Amino acid sequence: MDPEENAIRERILQDVRPWGKFRRYTHNEECTVKVLTVDPKQMLSKQSHEHRDELWVILDEGLQVELDDEVLEPKPGDEIVILRRVKHRLASRGAQGRVLEISFGHADEDDIVRFEDMYGRSQT
Repeated sequence: MDPEENAIRERILQDVRPWGKFRRYTHNEECTVKVLTVDPKQMLSKQSHEHRDELWVILDEGLQVELDDEVLEPKPGDEIVILRRVKHRLASRGAQGRVLEISFGHADEDDIVRFEDMYGRSQT
């Protein structure tokens, strides 16, 4: 495992309680948290970021993730680390799907380098 990816995964804490358990993804640090919702048969741009790493937690079935040239079909609960400068894309293979995205570093929508985009947005 890449040392940078390992550093992100080491931030995750799982704690078991009498009622069940919880996973803590960030603790008292600067980050941006979003829930991405991908409509049926739609996809995000193939993109990368210069100023942030991301941790995606898969919430629903039927999603496909591209990391550089690798294609994954994750299950709900899977955690995917996306390091800065890694080309990545999220797509729905069928029904609407959601991903919890936690960005570490400077999270700005201007920090998107697009390589492919099915909606005709500029490849900056």
